[in-house]
Amino acid sequence: YAKPANAWGRVEALISEGVTVRARRGRTLLDDVSFSVAAGETLAIVGESGSGKTTLLRCFNRLVDPLSGEVSVGEKNVRSQPAVALRREIGYVQQHGGLLPHWRVLRNVALVPTLREMPDALDAARNALDLVGLPAATFGNRFPHELSGGQRQRAALARSVAAKPGVILLDEPFGALDAISRADLQESFDALRRDLSVTTLLVTHDLAEAGRLADDVGVMRAGRIEQQGTMRTLISAPATEYVARLIDRARAGLEALRL
Repeated sequence: YAKPANAWGRVEALISEGVTVRARRGRTLLDDVSFSVAAGETLAIVGESGSGKTTLLRCFNRLVDPLSGEVSVGEKNVRSQPAVALRREIGYVQQHGGLLPHWRVLRNVALVPTLREMPDALDAARNALDLVGLPAATFGNRFPHELSGGQRQRAALARSVAAKPGVILLDEPFGALDAISRADLQESFDALRRDLSVTTLLVTHDLAEAGRLADDVGVMRAGRIEQQGTMRTLISAPATEYVARLIDRARAGLEALRL
């Protein structure tokens, strides 16, 4: 379902139905994957490297087109929409930010509002920078290389929300940061996604991070989702031996969440 339009934008559900993706040489990357994210909720996809997490995420902004199955944002199949237009409607944060190195921070953050020909693109960028704790007056005129790793990721997060999308995709956005920067940015992101009530799909290899930031968690292995549910459910009733092992390995970090 979709929440009605509001000041932030239309908040949509995300749905994957029977999605299969194969590499060029025939290796299966996603194998009949079905799941959903309710409008305004956050789902974290957790799994080891090569499990298919990023491939699944990229199906929603058509950086990957499935061999079969259906991917929908709200009530629309993403294949019914031009890929470029779709990407401008969905926020996207890559692992290393993806800021354009030769553009100053304010211009980077204003990219999507500018492409969408919003009349207040620079104001939208300034507001987004304020939301992530990087005041434009201080940071807007800097180049990405003049920021710390945590600041670059904050700028990338600001760019993802500047055009007020209803959906944000995040591909291990905190994975390359030191522990302190990571904790700070996780806290900022958690506050931001609750304030904005956007639908969020978060890819991470860190089960504790998933438990801290997401309403639901999906555990992936070898291109399939082994279990989806709240972290409390995964801990109390793991559906497979693999999920149980994953929980056991992350026990110390999960205990800190006090679930």
